[in-house]
Amino acid sequence: MAEFHPHLRFNFRHRWARRRQQLQHRLYWYHWFPHVPIALAVGLFGLLNLLSSLQMVLRNVPFLLHLKPVLNLGQVPALAHLAGVPQGIAGVVLLVMSVGLLTRSRFAWTITLLLASGTLAVILHQTAWRLDAMALFDIVLLATMLVFYRTFSRTSVAAGTMFGVVSAVLLLGYAVFGAYLLGAGFSPPILNLPQALYFSVVTLSTVGYGDIVPKSPDARLFTVSIIILGITVFATAISAVIVPLMNTRMRQLLLGAKKRMKKDHYIVVGDNPLAHNTYRELKARHLPVTVIAPAPPQTPWVDADDLIVGDATDIETLRQAGGAKALAILALRVDDSDNAFIVLAAKELGGKARIVASAKNRKNLARLQRVGPDMIIAPDILGGELLAMVLSGESINSDAILRNLFRSEPVKSA
Repeated sequence: MAEFHPHLRFNFRHRWARRRQQLQHRLYWYHWFPHVPIALAVGLFGLLNLLSSLQMVLRNVPFLLHLKPVLNLGQVPALAHLAGVPQGIAGVVLLVMSVGLLTRSRFAWTITLLLASGTLAVILHQTAWRLDAMALFDIVLLATMLVFYRTFSRTSVAAGTMFGVVSAVLLLGYAVFGAYLLGAGFSPPILNLPQALYFSVVTLSTVGYGDIVPKSPDARLFTVSIIILGITVFATAISAVIVPLMNTRMRQLLLGAKKRMKKDHYIVVGDNPLAHNTYRELKARHLPVTVIAPAPPQTPWVDADDLIVGDATDIETLRQAGGAKALAILALRVDDSDNAFIVLAAKELGGKARIVASAKNRKNLARLQRVGPDMIIAPDILGGELLAMVLSGESINSDAILRNLFRSEPVKSA
């Protein structure tokens, strides 16, 4: 008969992962990293772009105050005075998208990545391809977002709504400014901002009363641009709001509520006092735990976010619980045969998890050892032996207690 080891020894990797999980839990790591630092960096980058744009606009206030409607863009005295406007728009959008990044929105991540890339190209063009502080900040921001792209995986209705509002406001601003700048190319001419606002709203809403008509080539091309952009922006905004709602609803109907898969955690299988106490003690030590119960508990003893209802002997249930990335899988069911099948399923799943099985009946110890768990815990057997030893007046040996409570069989060489 193989020699039993008194207790299970976790290797350095498991100890380090456990300590790291404790530290991350105490720092509320999963609640703020890395999306909060990235969102703050994006907000700062947007603010810097907006301040740079305002600085350029303030320098050109005299030109902007004397800006009059023209027939075509070639009649604008100096278009360079308007160079800061796109940068300011990008800064505003980046500020708004930083709020979406706080919710880990995939949509906000995509828009931010595109804007940051475009802004980097503009900065490099303005500096004759020299890397200044803004360009370096932009490059680091892009690299960080690409490294942590998996963090931003949520489809958020709030982010879609925010995108719709911001896009509509920016599009309306573009339409009003362009209509006023090219006002001489319309019939009758657009000579003030209220007329430009009226024409923009009528055109974007596809009403088209026909009382103001573009006549010059530039005015007609501008009108075509706001019609195309209006259709695109409104269609995209609607889809950005409706699609996440439909996807979430369909996922709930087909797959049920899906929980975020954990890693470097502990999986407790069972709904009995041993499982209850194990779960409570692990949570008290700030360790991540997932509980697999065969049915919803009659009395609440586990947090809803930590509970998965299913058959742990099924490999798919273990995979749903993140068994391949767990530190340990604890088969603590009342039935020893169930625990043996859980051990087999865990071994078939693979991964780094240590497998622990509980035994209630002494005659099942040898059978459990054959399926190859890393450790067998037998508290009921130990309790019976301790009671018999006390009643018979025998001395209690601590080594014998550990040997009977924690039983593990070394791997035999072929």
